[in-house]
Amino acid sequence: MRRPATVMSAVLGLGLATALGIAPTATAATPRTAAAATHVTGSQESPQADKAFFDAVLKSAAARHAAHPDAAVTITYDASQAPTFASQIADAVSIWDSSVTNVQIVPADGGTADFSYTEGSDPADGSYASTDGHGHGTIFIEYAQAQEYNSTRIVAHETGHVLGLPDDYTGPCSELMSGHGPGPSCQNTHPDAAEIAQVDSLWADGFGPALARLS
Repeated sequence: MRRPATVMSAVLGLGLATALGIAPTATAATPRTAAAATHVTGSQESPQADKAFFDAVLKSAAARHAAHPDAAVTITYDASQAPTFASQIADAVSIWDSSVTNVQIVPADGGTADFSYTEGSDPADGSYASTDGHGHGTIFIEYAQAQEYNSTRIVAHETGHVLGLPDDYTGPCSELMSGHGPGPSCQNTHPDAAEIAQVDSLWADGFGPALARLS
């Protein structure tokens, strides 16, 4: 959900605390490291990067499922690096878990998470999902963009990439993956029926359709 080039960059300050009801932490200002080499959602012209993020998460989920084939298919996350957006992350995860049936997103329990949520200031790029190319992904939530757009929609949109959905910025507000396309007035935080069906199809029957994408 990259910030459109025509939108003026906002300055992090008291407005964020007022908008979110939570003061950002002092350690949350660094958006990403050089290791996060594949920028996924910042461009409509990066379907390969979208796939790279999804494939990295898929491989981890497949290995876990192979070890415990009777367990539900899960994707694990770590939200400890995005404390300002704890409630938005919890809401976004709940939205997806209540919408789809073939995969669930759960907190990592002591092990390495499939992906992490982080936060910081990067007005030029806005919020995005990225992968380091080594089986781990990051969802970055940008402060200024979270002031201008519905912050839960931002988190739910970026989480949609983890589940295999691409951007569709020309879509309507009712489509979650249209992201910032409909403008700041769009308050929809839920995927539509087609997006739900697409995720469930990708992760159906031991997520065979999704694994087929790796070949």
